[in-house]
Amino acid sequence: MVLDVTAGVWLVTLTVIIGLFALDLGLAIARPHAVGFREAAIWSIFYIAVAVVFGVIFAIWAGGDFGAQYFSGYIVEKTLSIDNLFVFVIIMSAFAVPPKYQQKLLILGIALALVMRAIFIAIGATLLAYFSFMFLLFGLLLIYTGFALYKHRDEDPEVSDNILVTATKKVLTTTDDYVDGKFFTRISGKLAATPMFIAFVAIGTTDLLFALDSIPAVFGVTSEPYIVFVANAFALLGLRALFFLVKGLLDRLVYLSIGLAIILVFIGVKLVLHWAHGIWSEVPEVSTALSLVIIVVVLTVTTIASIVAVKKDPERVARAGSVRGHQSADDLAVQDDPLSSDEA
Repeated sequence: MVLDVTAGVWLVTLTVIIGLFALDLGLAIARPHAVGFREAAIWSIFYIAVAVVFGVIFAIWAGGDFGAQYFSGYIVEKTLSIDNLFVFVIIMSAFAVPPKYQQKLLILGIALALVMRAIFIAIGATLLAYFSFMFLLFGLLLIYTGFALYKHRDEDPEVSDNILVTATKKVLTTTDDYVDGKFFTRISGKLAATPMFIAFVAIGTTDLLFALDSIPAVFGVTSEPYIVFVANAFALLGLRALFFLVKGLLDRLVYLSIGLAIILVFIGVKLVLHWAHGIWSEVPEVSTALSLVIIVVVLTVTTIASIVAVKKDPERVARAGSVRGHQSADDLAVQDDPLSSDEA
């Protein structure tokens, strides 16, 4: 069964999503300030409620199966976006972004993420429609990503070795001043980039890398481009408020990386089975309902286990996890020290 989405439905959906993003961006720019817990909680609840209401209306209109696909996709993307928040915290800290400018930077980064994901969704949907083996490639990519994330679960992504950030600093004149949260300023008549712009580049490229994982992941839940898009859009909506709500709690989710790794591997296996089923009908497929149950169970167990672990060891701190490992400063120091070798 294929979901028939008319141009009118797309237009209404895009209008609602763009309107909500405009509201979020307007609030961030009109009154730069450090967002408090109460404000963050209210807006987070609002955007989650909007996503749920949309899902209910969508399920009534399109049917229960498509509704389940939407909620499964939304939960997967929301979970991945929470991991994304870990990296946002690292970037904000690395570039010492003043609290009053953080929400502006976040919403602009999120808007950029939605545009990039829309492009990836269009490309992914086209590839899957014409080349069935892409289900196999997407599945293997997610399985690899899941195992790599598990292997490097106790690490954080390196912000300093971001290629585009390094290139931007080399190409543009930069300043150390945030200049009222502007991206660019002039020094002696010459255009210069502020740390705000450099941090924006860091967040934008990070979102690009996350999209490479999240888009195949949601295609593992549904093959409908419309559902993939709205699941991504509503997961990203409210991420600004969620950042300020949970940034003090993120370091308590010590097993989140493991939970995400399990979910990515599971969805990867599901995609491989779907590809194999198209070749040999005897190969079983994983239903949407079972996918939703497994994802919710993994997240629930991960959260409860994290709470218990932190209660037993209050000094324990969560890490975002990294798909590729990197050497610590201590490791590099050992390599650079000739006396550390066995021959010394």
